[in-house]
Amino acid sequence: MAVAVEALLTTDILRPARYLGNELGAVHKPWNEATVRWVLTYPEIYEVGASNLGHIILYSILNTQPRQLCDRAYLPAPDLAAKLRETETPLFAVESRRPLTNFDILGFSLSYELGATNILEMLDLAGIPLTWKARSETDPLIFAGGQTATSNPEPYADFFDFVALGDGEELLPEIGLVVEEGKAAGLSREALLLDLAQIPGVYVPRFYEMAPDGSVHPNRPDVPKRILRRVATPIPAYSIGLVPYVQTVHDRLTIEIRRGCTRGCRFCQPGMLTRPARDVEPEQVVDAIETGMRATGYNEFSLLSLSCSDYLALPAVGVEIKNRLKGENISLSLPSQRVDRFDENIANIIGGTRQMGITFAPEAGTQRMRDIINKGLTNEELLRGVKTAFEQGWDKVKLYFMIGLPGETDADVLGIADTIRWLRRECTKQGRRRLDFNVTISNFTPKPHTPFQWHSVSTAEFKRKQALLKDAFRSIKGVKINFTDTRISAMEDFVGRGDRRLAPVVQRAWELGAGMDSWWESLEKAFGAWTQAIDEAGVSWKYRQVESGEWNIFEANEAISLDAPLPWDHLDTGIDKKWLKEDLQRALEAAIVPDCSFEGCSHCGVCGVDFGHNIVIPPLEVPEFSGHFQPNQTRAQRLRVRMGKQGEMALLSHLDMMRLFDRVVRRASIPVTFTGGFHPSPRIVPASALPLGVSSSGEIVDFELARSMDVEEFRNQLAEQLPADLPIYEIEEVDPQQPAAAVLLQKAEYRLEVAAETEADWQAWIDQVLTKSEIWLEQTTKSGKTYPLDVRDRLFNLQLLESAAEKATLQYIGSCQNDGTLLKPEQMIKILEQVAGQELSLLTIHRSQLFLA
Repeated sequence: MAVAVEALLTTDILRPARYLGNELGAVHKPWNEATVRWVLTYPEIYEVGASNLGHIILYSILNTQPRQLCDRAYLPAPDLAAKLRETETPLFAVESRRPLTNFDILGFSLSYELGATNILEMLDLAGIPLTWKARSETDPLIFAGGQTATSNPEPYADFFDFVALGDGEELLPEIGLVVEEGKAAGLSREALLLDLAQIPGVYVPRFYEMAPDGSVHPNRPDVPKRILRRVATPIPAYSIGLVPYVQTVHDRLTIEIRRGCTRGCRFCQPGMLTRPARDVEPEQVVDAIETGMRATGYNEFSLLSLSCSDYLALPAVGVEIKNRLKGENISLSLPSQRVDRFDENIANIIGGTRQMGITFAPEAGTQRMRDIINKGLTNEELLRGVKTAFEQGWDKVKLYFMIGLPGETDADVLGIADTIRWLRRECTKQGRRRLDFNVTISNFTPKPHTPFQWHSVSTAEFKRKQALLKDAFRSIKGVKINFTDTRISAMEDFVGRGDRRLAPVVQRAWELGAGMDSWWESLEKAFGAWTQAIDEAGVSWKYRQVESGEWNIFEANEAISLDAPLPWDHLDTGIDKKWLKEDLQRALEAAIVPDCSFEGCSHCGVCGVDFGHNIVIPPLEVPEFSGHFQPNQTRAQRLRVRMGKQGEMALLSHLDMMRLFDRVVRRASIPVTFTGGFHPSPRIVPASALPLGVSSSGEIVDFELARSMDVEEFRNQLAEQLPADLPIYEIEEVDPQQPAAAVLLQKAEYRLEVAAETEADWQAWIDQVLTKSEIWLEQTTKSGKTYPLDVRDRLFNLQLLESAAEKATLQYIGSCQNDGTLLKPEQMIKILEQVAGQELSLLTIHRSQLFLA
């Protein structure tokens, strides 16, 4: 029988807080007032999904729609997945805790080729049939969006009722309206999907069939022959959304400054699939960041674009924000920037006391290869950018390169090592060590809708080139080099350019154990699952064709026809296939195509009524930089807060709580003082860390302030930003020169709910414990050694509060000092077991109060 979700989210689940749906910014709309109920389901663990900007934006937009509700779900980690199956509990949405089958529409983000196995895992956990053919009238509509779904949904066509192509900000609300009307009219599933197929950007695979040559065509006359990719204008305000309690992969506010890229790198699928380029107005960016940082309490923000440096207003916007938030220890990260645009202004906005890492992507090691891929980067520009980073204080730079690019020779491969050697030699300065590099070498994987979609490299050739580089790098000091596994590259290529015949392969690979946890924890198992699935499906020949690199137009392979139909030709992304063929020819000649955002039109076919035109904001005057953050270490006031940790907040770890306090004081504009050093942090000091799953009504936290505040004003501002399950009981002002509560801490009082195996004599057991003069327990050191320890002097009081035949509520006061002199609740149970002669179960732990010296 299925059990309540609340019963599953216990301390035996790793980071249970990620499944609670109680984050700041979570929307809880009344279930009965919604006509259409969505779930945005991200097929990765919470830490990845909850920090994905597209996920946050679409969640925010859908919840602004009248009569519509949007909840969220994520791929459960293996421990929760096992528990769901063991208890026959269906996968649930985090806010409402309702099964996914209760909703009308489930949307999955398909962002990389091998991610579909995670989607199948979630559907199976939810009790939803995996294919559209097996679903009934009452099952939710299942759709996919994201880069891979827009690029080539054919390998996954069996699994989705429809696919959303391109940007979803306008598309998803339109889908919601059609579903609302269809529900009101009582339409059948097929009739509703037929209505959805009329929306530009909606692809319904059941209304299309694959021809023997691999091309896809409608199987009925009332659906479009080609499906248009949707384009929307970025709206930064919708990026200010969820603030998770647990640490996520991108634990920061992210604001999109530019969507689309017109650089024309011939290997880059996102650059082709997001045209035209659309800059966001600088005023919107600045307002969104300033508002967002104060609303979320983050101490870091990120400006997002495929190429942040192509946002010409970046230096002005970045310096303006750094100036406005100078006193708040805020840092900025730029995930993608071009080395040729990196200068002192950009160094200022990403530097400071918490200097972030810096990454550039030259992609190729020789000028010839960079021209072939149309990177638009010269050796002089590369050196100038890296040297600027070195001169501005960075001592390590991360660089990305690729091997296996079309037209590549061994000299081009070895040029990567030559480039690193040259950069290290040039980046020297008296009194400083040379610049170090962290180098990632990935294997080029061809993508649909790019000029290189007709090219492949054999796995053996990848391995040979990796060996060449490994040998070349042995003589270069100060370099850490990482290589992408060739098997993953081959699988991505095989699936990414596949057709509908691959759907059974994807499903079988999932059945055999391929999935997120497998890829990270056991690559051998996952690769074995995929290869077995390929063999069973009888398409090994197709995989071997990819693996042996038969799609190699640079080898004048006559078997390849650029005019042959491709599985994705029925998707209208705006890029003219004829232009892709012409650009491939330009690559053969190492001819470059200028960036059409700043130079002449490249005639790719995108600009027009359907997709719009490039929107480029000219550069603005850069304000004078007022300097980096200097931590205010003035200790004007210490306020000691006594508070509780109740309900589901007990499932937050100590580190999550400290991160929460940091964000709360930022949102509350409380002038907390900072520590010094390279990583200043707010002086918020709890008396004692509370273990995960333990509730409390007696926590003590010291807040050090840089200027004095009225105690009631402090209480009101703090309480307004704290979750309801973190109540404030008392605040007192103490002398900042006196020892902190963590130093003064002596004892703690706990209330324990305990269960025995058989009928128990609780009072007799307690009396026996209290009469003992010695109580010996086995202690274990961090190194694993054990030794006996008398803990009698650590127990000050033990009493029975309530009892039944086999259960009791006990209260004890034990030592609780931060030097390690502790009597933990688990130790108290072991002491009772010594006198009871039987095993006891510790059901709940509540810390009632802390005692200071």
